[in-house]
Amino acid sequence: MEFQKLTNKEEQVMQVLWNLESAFVKDMLPLFTEPKLHYNTLSTIIRNLEEKGYVNHRQFGNTYEYFPVVKKDDYQNHFVLNKVVGSYFNDSYKDLVAYFAKNEKVSPDELREIIKMIEEGE
Repeated sequence: MEFQKLTNKEEQVMQVLWNLESAFVKDMLPLFTEPKLHYNTLSTIIRNLEEKGYVNHRQFGNTYEYFPVVKKDDYQNHFVLNKVVGSYFNDSYKDLVAYFAKNEKVSPDELREIIKMIEEGE
């Protein structure tokens, strides 16, 4: 699947949907406090997400229950991680790992464990 880039607000709405797994607009609205979203604004964002293929819905009378179609991991792998590696580490995962090792975010034992996982194809 080819993903379209989401706006910051769309990403926030997706975070809520990923956490709730499915929800009506009225149930999501209280979760947006800073800044507070208007019902119509949230509805528009969700419809945009549906047009982009991230969300689908089930109809119950005149209301819609929305649920994510794209998994959080798939989005993270495609946009978030690739964006960080591309923007900050010259498209090099090696540089990313080296950064964490240099800043003591990954221990030598953890690095050995990572190498073992790679070698074993995990």
